[in-house]
Amino acid sequence: MGSFVEHAMNVVGVMSGTSLDGLDIVLASFRGLDPIEYRILATRHVAYEDSWKKRLSDALFSDAATLARLDDEYGAWLGHRIADFLRDSGTQADLIGSHGHTVFHRPAEGITLQVGAGKRIRELSDVPVVCNFRQQDVKMGGQGAPLVPVGDALLFGAFDCCLNLGGFSNASWQQDGRRHACDLAPCNMLLNALSTREGREYDPEGSLARSGNVLAGLLNVWDDLAFYRQSPPKSLGREWFLEHFSAEVRDSSLATRDLLRTAVEHIARQIDAFLSRVLPDQPSPARVLCTGGGAHNLYLMERLRLLGRERLEYLIPDRELVDCKEALVFALLAYLRWHGRNNILATVTGASSDHSSGDVYR
Repeated sequence: MGSFVEHAMNVVGVMSGTSLDGLDIVLASFRGLDPIEYRILATRHVAYEDSWKKRLSDALFSDAATLARLDDEYGAWLGHRIADFLRDSGTQADLIGSHGHTVFHRPAEGITLQVGAGKRIRELSDVPVVCNFRQQDVKMGGQGAPLVPVGDALLFGAFDCCLNLGGFSNASWQQDGRRHACDLAPCNMLLNALSTREGREYDPEGSLARSGNVLAGLLNVWDDLAFYRQSPPKSLGREWFLEHFSAEVRDSSLATRDLLRTAVEHIARQIDAFLSRVLPDQPSPARVLCTGGGAHNLYLMERLRLLGRERLEYLIPDRELVDCKEALVFALLAYLRWHGRNNILATVTGASSDHSSGDVYR
């Protein structure tokens, strides 16, 4: 333990997901490059105040001046939260990796934007920062997403597949000796949006969904969306979600419990169908590491396990890793960028080549 920490680089990872449930912060020690060892030293979740939820949610419809101000002010807010985290945990950091908060993500149009100015984080935390990981990949013809699969390969390669149940669900897996990944379907973004109809931020353990009935016609409409027939690489953004799901979220004639039940079935069916296609047949079930807030949804996990019985074994790690895995990987991406190593894989995003991405504020 002592020698590990003595030679390690302490890196903060910061992640704000599309579901707007808050900010995940992790401090991890990394050592080496081939292989990379890591250890989680401290974690924190910071829930967004209503004012920040509204500003980040409304950003998609904002003008350039408003976005510039949001970028600066959200960067300052991140810098303060990271400084508080380091002070309260009694630790020091050598580097920060910040994902920022995604406002736009339309890679087919060459557009992706994450707010949270790295310059402001650097000023307020007094720690070097790596941020803006996605834009270079989009400029190189890639999807700019998902970015976590590098971490899946380097830190969690013992699993056949890594599944993240965040605002969107996404997965990564090994195929022909290379890492592949893509977004799969909506997840917490849809479930949480429906839960707000009942004055809840989310559906605890999926209990309300469990009590509902599947709306067969709506399930068929959702299952028939063109995205599910596309081949990887592919990724999803909030714009796609609003186009295809917002009408049902607002439809007061449909019972919330039935919408949630239908949403859980849709999410589970799409995940199961996709993983069944890409994971090879083998004598024992494929081992799937399952993280993200959706891993706490007992009903969603029951549906996934029932659909994947005998083929897929969903393994949920300790709560700390479930909740902070994405933040941990953004710490890793910053660590790789700092050392000039590739942190984005062309087989995942569709970019012209593997590359080392991220703006560095020293």
